[in-house]
Amino acid sequence: MTVACEKLHIRRYERGDHEAVLGLHEAGLREMGTLIEDPEFYLDLHDIEGVYLKGDGEFLVGVCDGQVVAMGALVKTSPERAEVKRMRVAPTFRRRDFGQEILDVLHRRAAGLGYTTLHLDTGVSHGAARNLYEANGYRETRRGMIGPVECIFYEKSVLA
Repeated sequence: MTVACEKLHIRRYERGDHEAVLGLHEAGLREMGTLIEDPEFYLDLHDIEGVYLKGDGEFLVGVCDGQVVAMGALVKTSPERAEVKRMRVAPTFRRRDFGQEILDVLHRRAAGLGYTTLHLDTGVSHGAARNLYEANGYRETRRGMIGPVECIFYEKSVLA
């Protein structure tokens, strides 16, 4: 089923988005079979303001017709590096380049914050995410496990 949405509106996370963000996060990982049931893996989502917004990072939501349908974040990992995290697009809104739109804004924000390198991880089974990151110049640096999930770790220069 295709859902009407003229344009994705991207804005900074607001406290009222919390339940929608949690639902989008869980639905995406559950669909891919990579949801880790241990809540310790998701503590950041219960303190988005503290983890992302107050720490030289960012947390964006994409809204269509008043509904949060996409999200993505940056978290500072060193003075020069930030991690791209929590990239999600609701299943009925995929294949519209919403993930690309969120990633583009995160790249601009990272450059504005002075980061020179971005890094991230995604599950080996997350083919669409891997394609998105590789198309945007991320290169694989290693593979490893996060909990029970086999992951690929990527990085890229903010200037590239």
